[in-house]
Amino acid sequence: MALPRIILIVLILNTLILLGSVGLNYHLLSNVPAQTTTGLASSAAPVETATNRDYQFFPVEKVIVNLRGENRERYFVLDLVLQAELETDAHRLEQIDPIVRNSVVANLSAMGFEELRAMSISELQGRLESALIADLAARKLNQPFAHVLVSKMIVQ
Repeated sequence: MALPRIILIVLILNTLILLGSVGLNYHLLSNVPAQTTTGLASSAAPVETATNRDYQFFPVEKVIVNLRGENRERYFVLDLVLQAELETDAHRLEQIDPIVRNSVVANLSAMGFEELRAMSISELQGRLESALIADLAARKLNQPFAHVLVSKMIVQ
């Protein structure tokens, strides 16, 4: 009979310790500032300020580029997205769709298959963005977008 009482006492003590530790953790974590609860206090602040802005996204789908391969023709299919401020006129983004397509095809078709295949997505986005900005400037058009994003890439 003494053994069941000891087990019951240990069970009650474990439950009390568990409840006490949960209460203590809740109390300690409720006093911590919100940006340090992620464990990335120094890098969390820039992310929070960047998400405060609203953007709209305009898709430019199925840009097909023929590439020079070693023994055969290759092709490259891209789906792009133009990231623009929320106040940007959507009709303005639709109007530059042919310029975006032309700029991408002109820029990438001059490259070889292996060279393009070796590029990272961020390098490709940067190259396309700078080429598109240069093409818009050459045509004396304002840049209605902030960034060019690659949403899909198929290499065949």
